[in-house]
Amino acid sequence: MVKTLTTPSDTLTISSRIEERLKKGELTKRQVDQFQNFLKEVDREFLHHRIITNNTYTRWFSEGKATDTELRHFIKQFSIFSNQFLIAALLKVINSPTLQQSRASREILLNELGVIYRRVGQPTASIAAQTEESKDREGDPELVSTEGTVDGGICRFRAAHFEWLTGVAEGLGLHYEDIGKRKHGRPATLHFCDELQRLYGSDDPAIAEGASFAVENWAAAGFWQELEDGLMRIKQTRHPHLRLAFFTWHNRVEAQHAGHTLEELEDVYFSPNFDREKFLQGGKEILEAIAVFWDGLESDRLPPHPSLTTNNQQLTTHHE
Repeated sequence: MVKTLTTPSDTLTISSRIEERLKKGELTKRQVDQFQNFLKEVDREFLHHRIITNNTYTRWFSEGKATDTELRHFIKQFSIFSNQFLIAALLKVINSPTLQQSRASREILLNELGVIYRRVGQPTASIAAQTEESKDREGDPELVSTEGTVDGGICRFRAAHFEWLTGVAEGLGLHYEDIGKRKHGRPATLHFCDELQRLYGSDDPAIAEGASFAVENWAAAGFWQELEDGLMRIKQTRHPHLRLAFFTWHNRVEAQHAGHTLEELEDVYFSPNFDREKFLQGGKEILEAIAVFWDGLESDRLPPHPSLTTNNQQLTTHHE
């Protein structure tokens, strides 16, 4: 059964962490009530944004009816966002206002680059003691962990997320040199990439925090499931050798990232310098940029776009 994007009611509520701080007297009842009202506003402005609750493109994609031309176009544009995200993630690390936030940002960036999550309590020595065959499998995205920390983890080139996506592209006649670069991007895709750098990587902590919160909760809201549903149907009906680990792994891991952003929000909200208006601004603006990206893909697929025909002819000529 295909799952569609949904936003549960009362998604953002006071956590047990905040309740414990209230019991200890670290927070007043008035502070907690104000935070609860703020969470309701964030829930309304972010989690009920139409690109989270009603993404027309991914809903269509989940049906598995994309032609090979449409599928190649999607993979190419998604690869640009995926690869260019590294720049925004690095900016987020550089501009992090605290060491703790820098480490949280590095968790995401280093995992993107191929450092495998290590489950807490798993000694590093046990990794080295594995056979060469089993160590090589750690680069297989079907086997790596979706939980833990990169601290003490190991790096594998094949564990880099972009290499997984390259594996998907290869099954559709695209190669490393065909994907991931700005020169391959449609205007809507490049706008999204630029906004990620401006907002997610902002040197204004409140803007960056709002953008990060919105991005991670968008990623956890269900679009990965719709992409996986569509790709699984295509794999079952047309491309049995299509490698989908990039999409299945992200579908499993994104909820962990969203949980971390709520903890981060709890930490920064009660700091004296927290700017709630800028937080909301960062989140709302990045969601609009996300919408531009998906709307661009939706627009490209509706009329036969000249660039899609040209790209398909070039691929056909290249492989004849």
